[in-house]
Amino acid sequence: MELANRVAALTPSSTLAITAKAQELKAQGHDVIGLGAGEPDFNTPEHILQAAAKAMNEGHTKYTPTGGLPALKQEIINKLQRDQGLAYQASEIIVCSGAKHALYTLFQVILNPGDEVIIPTPYWVSYPEQVKLAEGTPVYIEGLESNSYKITPEQIKEAATKRTKAIVINSPSNPTGMIYSADELEKIGEVCLEHDILIISDEIYEKLTYGESSHISIAQLSPELRAQTIIINGVSKSHSMTGWRIGYALGNKAIITAMTNLASHSTSNPTSIAQYASIAAYQGSQDTLETMRKAFEERLTIIYDKLIQIPGFTCIKPQGAFYLFPNVSKAVEMSGYASVDDWVTGLLEEKKVAVVPGSGFGADENIRLSYATSLEQLEKAVERMHSFMTEKIKG
Repeated sequence: MELANRVAALTPSSTLAITAKAQELKAQGHDVIGLGAGEPDFNTPEHILQAAAKAMNEGHTKYTPTGGLPALKQEIINKLQRDQGLAYQASEIIVCSGAKHALYTLFQVILNPGDEVIIPTPYWVSYPEQVKLAEGTPVYIEGLESNSYKITPEQIKEAATKRTKAIVINSPSNPTGMIYSADELEKIGEVCLEHDILIISDEIYEKLTYGESSHISIAQLSPELRAQTIIINGVSKSHSMTGWRIGYALGNKAIITAMTNLASHSTSNPTSIAQYASIAAYQGSQDTLETMRKAFEERLTIIYDKLIQIPGFTCIKPQGAFYLFPNVSKAVEMSGYASVDDWVTGLLEEKKVAVVPGSGFGADENIRLSYATSLEQLEKAVERMHSFMTEKIKG
């Protein structure tokens, strides 16, 4: 049977591909260190687990409203007011089966064939694929390494056309860990307002910032930008709840209504038990979030200094999320490989360290490695990468 064109054009996930190879080697008995994880290595906090068990025991295992439980929407409203000083109504919120599903549903309801979405590179792997599935056209703007992988208002002006429908801003970024400042966001927002470009603000890593850096939502900078922005967020990264699959979108009521109508024919509703758990996540103590954030910051501080000592590696220290995104183009050249993808394969086969090639993120000279694993494993992995390069150079 011939498959639909929409899936034939999809690019397989490089993250999943390297993970599958690593798992295959593990199954063969090899000591593989996987640094491809896109999720915290902490369990979901206990009070959230207890809330889920309580919900099940009380029979909250039935359908819920498509757009999410009213109580969860209220907690999201409270969170936005508390953290960013933003006021939303329940009609401006949809709860989805993860932030990824919120993005997918959003693109489905705003894009017509040929509509363009500006996507800064490096990007999270699913942005362009989701745009293509909605019959839109990804338009890439390169976030230069010299500008900390961030785009400029001038680049947006050059890329904007009559078909430009939206732009994706991910801060803190996956894969770079970079954060846009208020001034940078304000200038980007001015261009988007001028050209009537919908701003999709992916803020899923907002709670994971380090040093003097802090997250700012572009929606909080002015009433005009709030009206022009759809915020995407969720509990996956902040509360170590990736498997619970609860994310949400906030913004323009007409867009949210359309998303809710579409979801009614796709998922019916997010999992009821996970919604009750998410209520507890926002209602309960946030101390475990800070414990997790501090652990990531400690790992980053230690591992970054060791990583930049590897021959051929250069790396801008990230401000948030839990990824390092070094440029390894010189390392690839020094070790005699034809591409970063080949270098990554060689590292996995010879040293049993799994990292993700930057090609999947629109950055052919980089690799992404996650420090959402133990410090012991991270130090061992960096030692293996260092010896890999040393042996290649000597050989």
